[in-house]
Amino acid sequence: MMDKSSDMPSANSAHLYERALKVLPGGNTRTTVFFKPHPLYAQKGDGCRVTDVDGTVRIDAINNFTSLIHGYNHPDINAAITGQLASGMCFGLPTEAEISLAELLCDRVESVEQVRFMNSGTEAVMTAIKSARAYTGRPMIAKCEGSYHGTYDFAEISEGASPDRWGDRDRPHAVASSLGTPQGVLSDVLVLPFNDIEVSEKLLLEHAERLACILIDPMPNRVGLIQASPDYLAMLRRVADKTGSLLIFDEIIAFRLGYSGAQGAISVKPDLTTFGKIIGGGFPVGALGGNADIMAVFDPRPGKPSVPHGGTFTANPMTMVAGQVAMQLLTRESFVQLQSLGDQLQGGIEATFKAQGIEGQVTGSGSLRRIHFGTARLRDYRSSYADAAKQRRMSALHQAMLRNGVLMAPTGLTALSTAMTPDDITQIVDAFAKSLASSSVAAS
Repeated sequence: MMDKSSDMPSANSAHLYERALKVLPGGNTRTTVFFKPHPLYAQKGDGCRVTDVDGTVRIDAINNFTSLIHGYNHPDINAAITGQLASGMCFGLPTEAEISLAELLCDRVESVEQVRFMNSGTEAVMTAIKSARAYTGRPMIAKCEGSYHGTYDFAEISEGASPDRWGDRDRPHAVASSLGTPQGVLSDVLVLPFNDIEVSEKLLLEHAERLACILIDPMPNRVGLIQASPDYLAMLRRVADKTGSLLIFDEIIAFRLGYSGAQGAISVKPDLTTFGKIIGGGFPVGALGGNADIMAVFDPRPGKPSVPHGGTFTANPMTMVAGQVAMQLLTRESFVQLQSLGDQLQGGIEATFKAQGIEGQVTGSGSLRRIHFGTARLRDYRSSYADAAKQRRMSALHQAMLRNGVLMAPTGLTALSTAMTPDDITQIVDAFAKSLASSSVAAS
């Protein structure tokens, strides 16, 4: 059976979706994996390939939205979790495994002296904000327009603002992402124009007395996968020092960029860093790390800490052992390999755009690349914002890539893995060429 809307074998996925509609709102638990007429359901993964329930095998170029940097079924990670499974999945006690993973992160990241674990990136950002407020005694956070930092009320403000709501560029509106967000939340979030040094500094200094922290992703995906300029980051560091607020780097995705994360190649160092995704080896994870004086807000030894924090599955040993092995496998040589694969992918896609006479470009670095229609210079959220026509075209490209054997994000984001080879990248580029030439993409 073929799905008439997408022309893909999907009878089993369609059946599962019908079941899901009865028990899940919209048949969905993750908005990010939904697409029309229905998502494809995974059955298994191996290396850099994923097989759906209809038996179709595709190259996985999104890797669970960046979390699987070694792809699927890595024998060393499997051995670690199988061994831990026999000893216990979780306890009402700490384990040595959390110490080992914390030691690894402290060793790799210069700005991190101590670590606190959570179960998701959203929790990591939420806890970072709470710790900044506790440490400074102030309520307000600053974040860049368009940046996604999870689903905590304060962190998600203006992550997807539309042109009719985003306000003037020199004073962006704080726009709620969810209906019902209290006005008090909006009042405590200062929205900055990404990479605009003059305007951002002015806004930050206006709110200096209320500012607890400045939150930034060094290469935010939803801003367009554009890197923050060194001068912009230097300004944020200078203002944080001047105002007594904390500078927080969100490296939940950006930690893919190097052996010591994005900040390993940046002279600016944050006070706190949030982690997630790849540090869990494929299991749910989040972490917050930073200066020991700031991290002391979690210390229970004097009594009730300034920020009480726990969680039934926090630092569970399954995640900790998988994460430690996954990170140990990420050698400096691994990042050289990933950079080479990413450069090959970007070069191939941009050459294809040019060969077919279609305007397009690729942003990103290392294992993270994002495809865009259009050739206008991308410098911030507003310049990279995809209007309705571009969204339709990207949706058509996503569907065409699925038909041609490649899974990527519906937004054009790709996240490569160490399981890939140059031949796999060639296959992705070939699939892109076929997809771009298809009538569905051209007509959108």
